[in-house]
Amino acid sequence: MMFPCIAKIISDYAEEKHLLDWIKDEIKWGWLSFNSSAINLLESNRDKINWHYLSLNSSAIRLLEVKQNKIDWYNLSENPSAIHLLETNPDKIKWHWLSNNPSAMHLLEDNSNKIPWYWVSENPSIKLSEINQDEISWYRLSRNPSAIRLLETNHDKINWSYLSRNPSAAHLLEANPDKINWRFSSRNPSAIHLLRDNTYSSNVFINPAIFQSNKKEIYKQLVG
Repeated sequence: MMFPCIAKIISDYAEEKHLLDWIKDEIKWGWLSFNSSAINLLESNRDKINWHYLSLNSSAIRLLEVKQNKIDWYNLSENPSAIHLLETNPDKIKWHWLSNNPSAMHLLEDNSNKIPWYWVSENPSIKLSEINQDEISWYRLSRNPSAIRLLETNHDKINWSYLSRNPSAAHLLEANPDKINWRFSSRNPSAIHLLRDNTYSSNVFINPAIFQSNKKEIYKQLVG
């Protein structure tokens, strides 16, 4: 029998992820290029990568660093894992898109004259108490996972299509299934349980939750 701590390290390293068995559509490689859980599959199929979409993939920085000529700087400006690339290429930053980036608050604060504040409503790192509610974009705020309490008390201002993408809004979506936008919810990892028995779109290939991990099985085999 192997010690549990060693088994965990090995199972983490040996982990593989496979598509859920109920995802029956032919793989949509463009959408999959967004998917942070699909990086191993993408690395094995580089000829099928959509580099514009990959630029938004937080797990794809290693690929983007060696293929900087293929970067879409609009999408990269939103990528929370790409701050070092943005800091070294400030002339290529797209400030509207950077406004959504939760890792970019220091850049936004230093360049507040370059950003429209209604875009910042979508940024989960923004301190909502510091924003004048007249400056809030409620449809963008509906996507903000840090804004759930404010949205819960302002149901009349919610944009349900944007909320359908919000990973912190599963309880609101479960309570209001008639208001769900299934195309938007298809990319929501917290809504994966709602998708299996309902209509979902090819956007589901963006959803990291369509991959299942074999980590637990490896761990059980190691500890006996």
